[in-house]
Amino acid sequence: MRHFNKICKQIRALSPRITVSEERGCIVLRGVVDDWNTVVKAGQLAVDKKNYLGVINDIRLKGFKQNKTLPTVQDQSLNGEKPDVLIIGGGIVGCAIARELSRYQLDILLVERKADVALGATGANGGVVHVGVNFSKKSLKHRYNLRGNQIYPALSKQLSVPFEQKGQVMLCVKNWERILVWILKLKARAMGISGVTYLKRDALRQHEPHLPDFVIGGMYMPTGGITSPYEMTIALAENAVANKARISLNTQVTSMETSNRQIIHVGTNKGRLYPQIVINAAGVYADEIAEMGGDRTFTIHPRRGTDIITDKKSGYMVRSSMGISPFAILPHQLSALPKNPIKRMINGFTGKSHTKGVGLIHSIHGNMLIGPNAIETPDREDTATHGDEVNSILEMQKQIATELKSSDVIAYFTGIRAATYEEDFVVRKGLFTDNIIHAGGIQSPGVTAAPAIAEEIAGWCIQMLGQSMKVVVNPDFNPLRIAPPRLNTLEDSKRNALIRENPDYGMIVCRCEEISKGEIIDALNSSLTVPTQDGIKRRLRPGMGRCQGGFCGPLVARIIADHFNIPLSAVKKSSENSVILYHQAKGAPQ
Repeated sequence: MRHFNKICKQIRALSPRITVSEERGCIVLRGVVDDWNTVVKAGQLAVDKKNYLGVINDIRLKGFKQNKTLPTVQDQSLNGEKPDVLIIGGGIVGCAIARELSRYQLDILLVERKADVALGATGANGGVVHVGVNFSKKSLKHRYNLRGNQIYPALSKQLSVPFEQKGQVMLCVKNWERILVWILKLKARAMGISGVTYLKRDALRQHEPHLPDFVIGGMYMPTGGITSPYEMTIALAENAVANKARISLNTQVTSMETSNRQIIHVGTNKGRLYPQIVINAAGVYADEIAEMGGDRTFTIHPRRGTDIITDKKSGYMVRSSMGISPFAILPHQLSALPKNPIKRMINGFTGKSHTKGVGLIHSIHGNMLIGPNAIETPDREDTATHGDEVNSILEMQKQIATELKSSDVIAYFTGIRAATYEEDFVVRKGLFTDNIIHAGGIQSPGVTAAPAIAEEIAGWCIQMLGQSMKVVVNPDFNPLRIAPPRLNTLEDSKRNALIRENPDYGMIVCRCEEISKGEIIDALNSSLTVPTQDGIKRRLRPGMGRCQGGFCGPLVARIIADHFNIPLSAVKKSSENSVILYHQAKGAPQ
């Protein structure tokens, strides 16, 4: 009772319009306030991990209504289906779970409300495979990150997804920071993270040659890596489908009926489903899915982050992923970090910092990524970019990448992190509903942790299903995904041989990324076909170069139209609502 009274007192001091109650082992907040920061602050004050399961923050922001992007499809194509496992969410975690479960002879159905996989937080991720020294040793983030980091080298080879392990670097600018770095090194050793060391400036330049003059050295962490998060997710999905899992895109979960601690059926825009087990991997809507399933103990508060992409010509400025020490004080320090250096130090040791700050990342394709920042927002789909934020990020990072120019920027994008108030993953079996499993609150390091989360959740599923049926290993499971050829990675002799075999490989569509017509047709014939401009972009990168699709975009649309024998006006950019051409121009070729 003492803990509850303390929470009540703190929140009443914040706003008298907020009520606090204790329900089913959770702290529940309700009320209406005028400011979103008050909602977030109340949720943070309510966290008490030792005495409560979690925070259910149902405080409403006056005048705000969440607008959801919903699929336009309304049919009965899935009505009456009885999958053994229903996975809700087509991000990297959901697709990794589908692939892991396809090792068994099960009816696996993954539903994703958007027009492709990896269109939420996964697709807006920088692609860093994290070391994890900044997390709390007791956190689920640390547990799954450590295992996931170990899985990535082999998994990337199996799925033919690009992956590099060039490490991560934390830069130091003051001599006194070396003491703190040595403490972090000890923390890393206690957490099972190997190879972390402090390097003086000259030694560090062997890993990062373009250090700014003020850097005296830094912490080098060799297990850090880089991948392409959307390519990894697509590969996981394609391999799952090749092993008999099913994926239904443009499929929105709208309701659930529960009885006697069981989900009986799940309503969707494509009919009613009757799964044995439901896996909640719904990203920013994971708490709403948990609520539908009668098993909510957490709340997602969206956190927006913007990244900047530069031309490949500036990619030389960073070789791995590199950021300034969280203890350093620079003129344009990220506002989301505590200004007090002692507090920054404590947060760095305990894993309580809510952002690792803005950094530089050498992308797997050679660009430099800059970001992200961290902005709390009430809108779960607020992916707008703002000029002042882009400029702030850019100016801050020009201190590290001293040769960086604004003209190097070719694009920027914003994603939404699915943060819980506890700032940790929610990966567990249902507490009040027996046939649901949650993979919620998956923000950074979600890409790194995904294969480890999938391993554990698949194991739980097999155990749970084994109580009512015999679960048999899939004798035809093939962990390998043989990716179609990428001509820009091949030697001239192999490329020429392919072109002789199929002249479409000799027709370059995207000059920036050197993508051929043959590769685009391969993608249109894949096991998970998404015949949109953005679908092809995520699979092959046409439109991701300096011209951002200015030259290749119309050509890609024409190839899609010709391949499926549809009018050019029927080709979409991303979803059914993203029209490119409203009608065929008079006299234009069909």
